[in-house]
Amino acid sequence: MRIITVSRQFGSGGRELGKRLSDELSIAYYDREIITDVAESSELDEEYVERILETGGVSSFPFSFARSFAFVDVNQQNYAKMLVAQQDFIMKLAGKGEDFVIVGRNSDVILKEFSPFNIFVHADIESRIDRCIDRAPESEEMTRREYERRIKQIDSARARHRSFLDDSPWGRMESYHLCIDTTDKEIKSLVPGLAAFAASWFGK
Repeated sequence: MRIITVSRQFGSGGRELGKRLSDELSIAYYDREIITDVAESSELDEEYVERILETGGVSSFPFSFARSFAFVDVNQQNYAKMLVAQQDFIMKLAGKGEDFVIVGRNSDVILKEFSPFNIFVHADIESRIDRCIDRAPESEEMTRREYERRIKQIDSARARHRSFLDDSPWGRMESYHLCIDTTDKEIKSLVPGLAAFAASWFGK
């Protein structure tokens, strides 16, 4: 079984890279499906689930992951429950024994026992802001400073989420098998080489 996890800085193009890589390798791709499953199991709106998981819901999280939900506010309770539901769904995917690419959700840590190939995608801040602006809906009006603040908030939440699960630092090269800098790069141009590298890594 080949599992490829794609962790990424917000705005680095990791989601596009993961999708294109799955297409190149002709294997399944999981991203939005996880949000849908968590929303259904939690009986919550998908947009709300996505926002809470993306931002961490709150600025602090005063208890250990998967332990007591007592003495926390509603957002924190929902966030904890979503993390548990998300982890359960990811483990079920691996239990099917199929090849797949999965983006984000600290799946590299959750699926460690399955020996996945773990990628981290990053880029400089200006490139990430440009990518966010290019992909933003027309109705979204934000300054570059506001985009930068949003990027840092989301990256901070991702690092905090990882700390609940594992001691290995989020975004540190030692935590991954391959780190890819997408600064000023066209994502699709990187995929053929990456697919060849992944095939070699799996010994196929």
